[in-house]
Amino acid sequence: MSTTTSSAVGYSAVLRVPGLRSVFVAHAVSMAGTVAAQVALSILVFERTGSALLSALVLVCSFLPYALGGIVLSSISDRFPARRVLVCCDLLSAACVGAMLIPGMQVGGLLGLLLLTGLIAPIFAGARAASLAQLLDAELFPIGRSLLRAISQVTVLAGFALGAVAVAAIGPTWLLGLDVVTFVASAALIGFGTPFTPAAGRTASTLQDSLTGLRYLRANRPLRRLILLTWVVPAFSSMPDGLAVAYAAQTGAAATAAGALFAGYSAGGILGELAATRLAPATRRRLVIPFILLSQVPAIAFIAEPSIPVAAMLLAVSGSGFAFNQGIDPLVLAASGPEYRGRVFTIQSSGMMAIQGLSIALAGAIGTVLRPNLTICLAGLVGSVVCLWLARRALN
Repeated sequence: MSTTTSSAVGYSAVLRVPGLRSVFVAHAVSMAGTVAAQVALSILVFERTGSALLSALVLVCSFLPYALGGIVLSSISDRFPARRVLVCCDLLSAACVGAMLIPGMQVGGLLGLLLLTGLIAPIFAGARAASLAQLLDAELFPIGRSLLRAISQVTVLAGFALGAVAVAAIGPTWLLGLDVVTFVASAALIGFGTPFTPAAGRTASTLQDSLTGLRYLRANRPLRRLILLTWVVPAFSSMPDGLAVAYAAQTGAAATAAGALFAGYSAGGILGELAATRLAPATRRRLVIPFILLSQVPAIAFIAEPSIPVAAMLLAVSGSGFAFNQGIDPLVLAASGPEYRGRVFTIQSSGMMAIQGLSIALAGAIGTVLRPNLTICLAGLVGSVVCLWLARRALN
């Protein structure tokens, strides 16, 4: 049962709900540590091997397990109380990162432990979303998820900007140690500062219940179309990220200028989320398709090979379109039965991360054949058409 009323809107209304400040502070703390640790691990692997490929595998290993975790383990989010799941996930992640600090740990072991943390992450995301659905009413639920996304964008923006600086200052090993502390702090905040929410229940083994969730999603056409839409929109709009370094080189700028492109997309995402929270729920629903087009169309302008500052502004506009989720989240909530919500949100988050990893890899592959700006333009063109078609099917 919801513990809020719909009379207040905005992030402040969400943060006034008892226990939710701890949820969002915990998210910020663990997210910041995770991003910084990815930077540290990439540098650590490169220092030990001198291999750019193995260093890049750090990001691949961060994306890859999401798909497996979402398929095999999604039912954990429904089988146990959310608070217990969240605390256990944080402590297991802390243990995995802590094991990376064992002296003499081989690169294969480091990547294997990173894969384990990637399996845990979608379970955590699904349980957290399911608990928000119990603690917030239908109007505030999308605002709560928006705040999680905004925090993620801020921490990604700051983490990648400051991670390399922190590695230079204290070294990658100490930064990994700091990540252990952030996971433990997140577990403490959630364990002692958040209210209890009951489990949806269990009917079979974890794997069987997870597969039941997949069958439920496949049989529920309206829900399936909504989830697919939340996967495909970021799949196309994230392709410029995979080509940021190559595009900077194409324009004659230094490779470090790619940071401006990453920052532009993240900053736009934050501003879009903030702006959308001030709109009425009905307005956010009406703006779903305009927001989706906003996320795709700016990439088409890359055909003119814009300068880095202009390109960063275009990606900021594209990032702002990700606020379309604020109109979609209430529809996903309404279309999914309470006993399946943990599994649905786990599958949603894991699928979104997995398909983004694949789309970034695809953009890199196409970018070896076409010029980077043409590849980005093509992503914008195809993305606009495909996403508009999916949106019309999902929203009708």
